[in-house]
Amino acid sequence: MPQPAAWILALIYWLHMLATVIWIGSLTAIFLLVLPAAKRTLSLADQLSFISAVQKRLEPIAWFSIVLLTASGLIQMSVNPHYDGFINISTQWSIAMLVKHLLGVAMIIVMAVQTWETLPAIHRILLIKHKANTAELEKLNRKENLLLQINIWIAILVLLATGFARAS
Repeated sequence: MPQPAAWILALIYWLHMLATVIWIGSLTAIFLLVLPAAKRTLSLADQLSFISAVQKRLEPIAWFSIVLLTASGLIQMSVNPHYDGFINISTQWSIAMLVKHLLGVAMIIVMAVQTWETLPAIHRILLIKHKANTAELEKLNRKENLLLQINIWIAILVLLATGFARAS
C-alpha cells in the first residue's frame, strides 16, 4: 500500500487518539467522578435515572468513537512497518496489537450488553417506578457498575498493550 502524505497520517493518528481519549476518558470520568457523586447525593432510583440519562447521551459518542478507532486503526496498521499480515504474531508488536484488538472487541461486547440489555432494563423499571422494588434496582445498579468497571480494566489493558506495541 502506498504511504499517505505525512499530514494525512498525522490526522489519522490524531483522530485515533481523540477517539480513544473520548471513549476511555468518558468511562473513567463516569466511574471516578459521576457515580460517586450520584451515590452520595441521589436515591437509588434517581441515581439510575441520572446514569441512564448520561449513558443515553454518551452512547452515540462512544459508538462513533468505536467506528473512528476501527477505521483509523486499520489505516495506521496497514502503513506500519511492523505489520506483516493479518494475525501474524511473529514479533512483540504483532502480539501486542493482537492482544489490543482482542481486548477492544471485549470492550465492545461489554458496551453492547450495557447498550442493549442493561440500560433498556433500567428504562423499563424506571417507567414503572411506583411498582419497582429496591432489590431489582440494586441488582441493575450493581450490574451497570460491574460492566463499567470491567470496561475500565479492559481499557487499562488496551493502553498497556499499546505501550508494548509502541516500545517495540
